[in-house]
Amino acid sequence: MIVHVLRFAFKGSTSGQQRSDFKEALSRLAGTKWISFAVVGQDLGDPADGYSLSYCVGFKDLAALEGFLLREPLHPLADLMILPHVAKLSVVDLADDPDPTLRDKIGALVQAKIANEPEFVRLMSAIPR
Repeated sequence: MIVHVLRFAFKGSTSGQQRSDFKEALSRLAGTKWISFAVVGQDLGDPADGYSLSYCVGFKDLAALEGFLLREPLHPLADLMILPHVAKLSVVDLADDPDPTLRDKIGALVQAKIANEPEFVRLMSAIPR
């Protein structure tokens, strides 16, 4: 199992309706065939961190993650909708797979996504780290 967790802090100019639309878009994305389980909703971490929305999805294996990253048409649409409004983003990946090369394999999939989506790269680079 590979688990992907995102925590979002939005720009002050992001409306309540937009935040609701983002949650709905992430919920649709979490419901795709690649996902084994998902939680999309309020972030329960320290409010001082500024995160208000969290997205946690689980993938059965690397093949499911590959399908999600490289073949799911809803994924780039959600990226383009949400990322321009993100002020801060936290990303954490976890796995119970003991393969010592798993990090590199996931990195290669992310690089393949980046190669096909230059707008994603531009939007991600605009978010402070």
